[in-house]
Amino acid sequence: MSVTMNVPVGGGGRPLGEIETWIFDLDNTLYPLACNLFGQVEERMAVFIMAELDVNYDEAHRVRRDFFTRHGTTLRGLMVDHGVHPDRFLDYVHEIDLSGIPADPALAAAINRLPGRKLVFTNSTARHAERVMERIGLTGHIEAVHDIAACAYLPKPHPNAYKSLTKRYGFGPETALFVEDMARNLAPAAAMGMTTAWVKNPLDWARAGSDQPYVHYVIDHLAAWLDRVAPK
Repeated sequence: MSVTMNVPVGGGGRPLGEIETWIFDLDNTLYPLACNLFGQVEERMAVFIMAELDVNYDEAHRVRRDFFTRHGTTLRGLMVDHGVHPDRFLDYVHEIDLSGIPADPALAAAINRLPGRKLVFTNSTARHAERVMERIGLTGHIEAVHDIAACAYLPKPHPNAYKSLTKRYGFGPETALFVEDMARNLAPAAAMGMTTAWVKNPLDWARAGSDQPYVHYVIDHLAAWLDRVAPK
């Protein structure tokens, strides 16, 4: 389903004309899935786990997937189960090649036209987000990045991550919209009263829950969708 109208679907959410705060996930949301940055990150995660836990390559990937499933992020699993300091892990896994991210002037122009505040809410680091946004052409178009450190290393979809976002930037969730490619991360936002939009992602772990009523809008292409809904 592709939703292009200015009224919500799925039995909830607000019309987009009432949105005052626009919140965007970063990875696979502000740039295409085809860029495959996560492929690079996953490889560096595996190398880190191999060294940290003294396991082989296959076991490292098994552990990575297990931590992601049980804890929401690989980092959280390493912190809880093995006492790993988060900065060591985050600094290592985000040192990746971003040259595959194309500039997206249409996305930058559409976001710039949106009324109200624009924020990025990510399980990665602010530094990674800033590097990615520079590649896309979004530098100066986003007010702030709420990253994993700002969430006290509690990743989406932990409810406290969302509470820390609204508290830090002082906005009411009922007038905010959250855009994300991982459908399950929209559930806590909707529970708080946010309007939600899912950027289609065909991967099983990303689309799980995309048919649930906490998804209010479904987006095929973010730049095109925002171009239609942003005031001209």
